[in-house]
Amino acid sequence: MATFETRYLGNLRTEITHLQSGNTLTTDAPTDNHGKGEFFSPTDMLASALGSCMLTIMGIAAKTHGFSIDGAFMETTKVMGSNPRRVAELVIKITFPHNKYSEKELKILNTSAKECPVANSLHPDVKQTVSFFFKEV
Repeated sequence: MATFETRYLGNLRTEITHLQSGNTLTTDAPTDNHGKGEFFSPTDMLASALGSCMLTIMGIAAKTHGFSIDGAFMETTKVMGSNPRRVAELVIKITFPHNKYSEKELKILNTSAKECPVANSLHPDVKQTVSFFFKEV
C-alpha cells in the first residue's frame, strides 16, 4: 500500500509527496485547461502511469522467463474527450531493443502488457491502443 500527500500550491499546481521515500513531484494544469503546462498534468500522470506499469510488468515477466527487455521504451499519446472532459484514449507505442524474441517471449510480452494493474484499473471506455515495434539487429 502506498500513501501520498498532495498539497495545492496555488495557480493550478499541486505538489505530491510519496511518504515512504520522500520523493516529490509537481503537477500543473495543461495549457488547454487554464494552466501553464510546465509540469505533468494529472491526466498526463494517468497516461504515463499506464506506460510505466506496462514496462514494469513486462520487465518482471521477462526476468521470470529468462529474457530481457532492457532498453525498451515507449511513446504515449493521450487523447482527450469532452462532455465530460476526460481521457478518451491512450495510444502506447512500445519499441523493444531488438527483434530476436521467440514466439513464446512475444506472447509473454503481449499478455503481460495487457495485464498490468493500471490497465486493469482504467474504465473500459478509455480506449487503450498498444503497438509493439522492434529495432532491427
